[in-house]
Amino acid sequence: MSYPPDPAAQEPGPVYPDPPYPGTPAPPYPGSAVPSPPYPGSAVPSPPYPGSAASAPPYPGSAAPAPPYPGSAAPAPPYPGSAAPPPPYPETPAPPSYPGGAPQYPGAGAAPSYPAAPPAHPGVTPTYPSGPQHTATAPPYIPPQTPPAAPTPAAPPEAPAPDDLDYRHAGSRIHVAAHQRGADATAIGQLAVQVPGFLVSLAVVASFAVGILGTAMGWLAILAWLASGALVFHRPTELAFARHVMKLRAPLAEERARLEPVWREVTARAGIEAHTYELMVENSTDLNAVAAAGHVVGVTTYALNEIPSSNLAAVLAHELGHHTGGHAWTGLLGYWYSLPGRIAWAFMRGIARIAIRVASVFSLAATGMVYLFIGMFVIGGFVAAWYITVPLVAAPYLLAYVGRQGELRADRQAADLGFAPHLAQVLYHFQAQEDAVKAQASAQGRQLKEPGGLAKLLTTHPDNYTRLQALEPYLQLGR
Repeated sequence: MSYPPDPAAQEPGPVYPDPPYPGTPAPPYPGSAVPSPPYPGSAVPSPPYPGSAASAPPYPGSAAPAPPYPGSAAPAPPYPGSAAPPPPYPETPAPPSYPGGAPQYPGAGAAPSYPAAPPAHPGVTPTYPSGPQHTATAPPYIPPQTPPAAPTPAAPPEAPAPDDLDYRHAGSRIHVAAHQRGADATAIGQLAVQVPGFLVSLAVVASFAVGILGTAMGWLAILAWLASGALVFHRPTELAFARHVMKLRAPLAEERARLEPVWREVTARAGIEAHTYELMVENSTDLNAVAAAGHVVGVTTYALNEIPSSNLAAVLAHELGHHTGGHAWTGLLGYWYSLPGRIAWAFMRGIARIAIRVASVFSLAATGMVYLFIGMFVIGGFVAAWYITVPLVAAPYLLAYVGRQGELRADRQAADLGFAPHLAQVLYHFQAQEDAVKAQASAQGRQLKEPGGLAKLLTTHPDNYTRLQALEPYLQLGR
């Protein structure tokens, strides 16, 4: 290894031998015995590590230095510029061990091998000091981290409802119904029962229209109200009514994939064009379906996903019976034309309640006078226009009766299409739910309140036993 020449050696003067390496003994004084140079052919000792305090090179034939004492650790070479430590003696204790063995210094062999330390921060590798001014240090302490908990295995997806429907027509009709939509006796009865309410609504609309807008504009408003019933058959209006009033929505892709094949089989058996009606879905945990307006058939998510396809077809066939019988559109049309009269009746009832409460604040006599006035007004209405007031009072009971008859007719429509056994299964499911609710209430010491005589007359659906009894002839024939 060569070093740059010393600037002092370039100046003129006496020539001296090469200066010793840093840390070697000082040159002898003039006149002292100068060691003889080595003989030709003798081995020249390697110069010591730069900066180490190396002794003078041995003369040829001199004895080699004694080996270290057995068992003592070999001294590690110092860093450049540091003094070499004295050799250890036999009684000197061994230095402490480091992970992976004693640290190695430059030029002493292989690089040190430390245990790999985890990064101090995710994505950042820690750096250690290096260079001649640093000594090797142990990796920093990293607190142990709790391993993340094993993810909980997801519950296996529920098995879809079985597809046990007999697709005997594969969606193709074997006949075409004479009427895609009609009006049976039940539908005509609904319209007839709504006539008194329609007359009251017409009187209310005419009074407000003529009184506020005048005669000419008032009659235009009356004609516009009469023509508004056509919106029952306007598909965009029906869909808006189904979305915002009945809370129905369009089916998702997977819902449509399950619903449409069943619906096509039902309409094929009935000879109905499948696209005549719009299929919609209601988010509900109840087994139910609905026939709305003139073109909407809605079904709950429970009925769509939880019951077999044959039972779903029976439910859809029942709703199709409401549409082909005209129950859906006549019911909505009667409700729309009786709505102004309903609003007026609700307003009058509110005024009567307020009058009674105000009178009760003053005295009992004032309250009695209010009741007397209301009674006289009702009796006067019965006497003066009994043909209006009597049907109005009887209308809720008549509408409930017509509704029950419409349900039985829709059941027969489903049975005629071959779904009597499957519809019976649905009705048994309804009855099992009712029995479970009663049993739970009985276990808790409660007793469910059964509807009374008048309340039963106001129900729009017959009980399950009545419907099953009406299906009995179809079940006995095995249809």
